Amino acid sequence: MIPRVQFDPTASAPLDGIRVVDVSRLVAGNMVSLQLADQGAEVIKIEDPKVGDPLRAWRVKGLSLHWKVYARNKKSLAINLRPRAGRDALLDLLATSHVFIENFRPGTLEQMGLGPDVLHARNPDLIIVRITGFGQDGPYRDRPGFGTLVEAMSGFAAKNGYGDRPPVLPPLAMADMIAGLYGAYAIMVALRVVERGGKGQVIDLSLLEPIVSVLGADPATFRIAGDKPVRTGSRSLTTSPRNVYQTSDGRFVAISASIQAMAERLFRAIGRADMIDDPRFRTNTDRVRNIDACDGIVADWIAQRTLAETMAVFEAAEVTATPIYEVDQLLEDPHVQARGVLVEAPDAEAGAVLMHNVIPRLSDTPGKLRMPAPDLGQHTRSILESIGYGADRLAALAAEGVIKEG
Repeated sequence: MIPRVQFDPTASAPLDGIRVVDVSRLVAGNMVSLQLADQGAEVIKIEDPKVGDPLRAWRVKGLSLHWKVYARNKKSLAINLRPRAGRDALLDLLATSHVFIENFRPGTLEQMGLGPDVLHARNPDLIIVRITGFGQDGPYRDRPGFGTLVEAMSGFAAKNGYGDRPPVLPPLAMADMIAGLYGAYAIMVALRVVERGGKGQVIDLSLLEPIVSVLGADPATFRIAGDKPVRTGSRSLTTSPRNVYQTSDGRFVAISASIQAMAERLFRAIGRADMIDDPRFRTNTDRVRNIDACDGIVADWIAQRTLAETMAVFEAAEVTATPIYEVDQLLEDPHVQARGVLVEAPDAEAGAVLMHNVIPRLSDTPGKLRMPAPDLGQHTRSILESIGYGADRLAALAAEGVIKEG
């Protein structure tokens, strides 16, 4: 069974006392602030009073499931930043904050009168995270920066898929997610600087650079050897055997025999110990050179057996192999259930929503699920009251359409 959890608004976590203001929209910024929120930071999402964060519009059967997963542990302040009063309120809030996350086009923050110089004059310790597609400078700084564009430009798409077919983009917001993790890491570094007596600073976080950083040594390989990556499907050009193989009952198994001992273990498991001394397969270099023959032998053996039969042999021999899961099979996996990789959290609309658990796992001070994703403007009043706004001022802002209360 998938573990069921309850939100605990009283739970403490390592980043208690850190206030984060997130005015970004969609994926990357929400991924940054989610990491901090899960570890105890007070994350305040600044949202348009009329429509909220565009992530709310990604609906499944009428439910904003992406929002429910990636806005958990956050608060919602619905405020219109176009009027001067809205920008003044944001500036007042940032005076009490540690981190500010934005993903406007370069120069927009300055046009709003909220450039880093203005913000640091008010709060010298503020850490400002500026998320864009291509960075705050360079020839492409003014280009719109969706993750799809940098997934294409980075080299990822060119090496993903099969050689006789077009390049393949990822079926998820991969560049945004990678940038989000980098952003959270950068914030922790910058917080450490402030903790040691330094000042706040600007984090220039593009979507392009993080995804380039995880694509391996392709630029170095090209510069040294002149070789470009080629699309090889699920194969690797650095290790063999490493691929996806189909069983007799139509399921698939993934194998990664990326070290010599594991390749030898695999060959023995399929009854082909002779491959260990075969000059075509003796070393990893030999196997990569003869990848079709090596893969063919493994594939033929697996094709004659069901998934259960295949995995029984591999598990007994401790071969590094696993079934390829679809989402329903992931939910049924006993290890996923036992570890609480996914948890079922209560939800006012859906009854319960499945979501990933808090990660990473800290032994003594783990992060917590403290509250569900907020309704639009749910915390407007309490947040503004926390920075000294009284009832009359709140009423005036609401009458002017600057704020919205949930």
